[in-house]
Amino acid sequence: MMDYPLLLRTFLIRTAKYFSKKEIVSVYPEGVFRYDYGSYYKRVCRLAHALKSLGIRRGDRVASVALNDHRHLELYFGVPCYGAVLHTVNFRLPAHHLAYIINHAEDRVIFVDEDLLMFVELVKDQLKTVEKFVVLSHTGKMPQTSIQNIVLYDDLIRDFPDEYDFPTDLNENDPAMICYTSATTGDPKGVVYSHRAIVLHSLTVGITFGAGESDCILHIVPMFHANAWCAPFAGLIAACKQVLPGREVINMEKLCRTIADEKVTFTAGVPTIWMLLYDYLEKGGWHDFSSLRTIVSGGAAIPRTLLETFNEKYGFPIKQAYGATETTPLVSAAIPKSYMADLSRDELYDIRTSVGIVVMGLEMKLVNTEGKEARMDGKEWGEIWLRGPWIASEYYKDPERSKEAFADGWYHTGDVATMDSEGYVRLVDRTKDLVKSAGEWISSVDLENTIMGHPKVAEAAIIGVPHPKWQERPLACVTVAAGQSVTADELKDYLKDKVKASWWIPDDFVFLPEIPKTSVGKFNKRELRRLYAEGELKPAEVA
Repeated sequence: MMDYPLLLRTFLIRTAKYFSKKEIVSVYPEGVFRYDYGSYYKRVCRLAHALKSLGIRRGDRVASVALNDHRHLELYFGVPCYGAVLHTVNFRLPAHHLAYIINHAEDRVIFVDEDLLMFVELVKDQLKTVEKFVVLSHTGKMPQTSIQNIVLYDDLIRDFPDEYDFPTDLNENDPAMICYTSATTGDPKGVVYSHRAIVLHSLTVGITFGAGESDCILHIVPMFHANAWCAPFAGLIAACKQVLPGREVINMEKLCRTIADEKVTFTAGVPTIWMLLYDYLEKGGWHDFSSLRTIVSGGAAIPRTLLETFNEKYGFPIKQAYGATETTPLVSAAIPKSYMADLSRDELYDIRTSVGIVVMGLEMKLVNTEGKEARMDGKEWGEIWLRGPWIASEYYKDPERSKEAFADGWYHTGDVATMDSEGYVRLVDRTKDLVKSAGEWISSVDLENTIMGHPKVAEAAIIGVPHPKWQERPLACVTVAAGQSVTADELKDYLKDKVKASWWIPDDFVFLPEIPKTSVGKFNKRELRRLYAEGELKPAEVA
């Protein structure tokens, strides 16, 4: 066989050549922008010429601080196909972390969305390696700024040729992208993705979820969050129509209109987005989901009641999946096997509320506290260990933390789970979030999902708090659904026949207007622990 590298270049050229009429759509508050893959390719070529004119060399890091739109998608292929590395920056990080990751990656150029320039303004004087700033503008106007050496993106690429001879001598293991984790402790950790990893991951995404050329993908996941779960890469490789909603992503009315108007078939998002959508729909919001075929939910467990309501009341077919920044990110998907079609409704939802079975190409094992592989009985707990062609082997320039997470040829995820006899995995907790009460473990994930099954509860997060007798006890932090009121006693009564043991029931409930979240929409338990330690979380009997 030919020694032919797996490079993004191959797929970019194929899609532009044979599917040049397929659409790419950006949604803005002012309206919709449309062009096709033929025009997209020409602009990607101009971008490559522009990078060369800026003195960007092979392996140099180029940052994007950007929303989901077509210019950002041009960077997704233009930068790595040129031979440089695209660093998709999470602009929601605290300013000191934002400055840290740009300096740590040694970014030479920052491409920044005009709506996000304020975040770069905050840290511009702390940046040590950045030489040029390029504004991604849909208005065509340079925003007011004190940043020097700055240019509009369209002005930068305008006069360059529509063709570029993308290098064929790149190694498939060369870096293409870099993302940083949203750190809950310490500095964010960098994960570098190779061309090979992205290609193999994208092909597996397509096979797992049945994505093909006829699909229309709506990119809800931010393009800085594990590369929008690699959906933009999978979309171009499969030559799908792609829709990018920009800042309209949290406008549920606009999102529903976009799904209907563009005939979206595939999308993905975190439970925070689905909670916003659920609230909009329950208040009578307009929707037409008839085109939707697959919706992937990840980042955190989605409560069973919400999953059932979306599927059965609104025809919104959510499938749970699991992954991490370190895994590119897809690891598993909760898709029933073909011979399970005759299972009962409850049995099928038992499968759909798991995080699924490991996808092809990866190896997974659950390792118990004795260092042995946990039994596939759906009961014994173990930490998820992974290895495969799109699993990271280290953190970028971070040998100390790499030693702990990547040992014995496996990535140690820190996620505790069970696996049943069919291979379906159910997350129990993060190792650091397990509550140990009287020597017994309590799963915060199970307890949270059970509490969120109560019709008056919108969100629930569990943290372990010190107890003089039992070592730790679970404290429930609850956000009540809009227009509802609930008491702590009601919730305790509700839990009595739904939890594994009576001692799982929290002694205290704290009612909050909103549960703090990380920059990628997960419950921020570190912040909840801080608030508790400082006496700011006060148990209450009623909300």
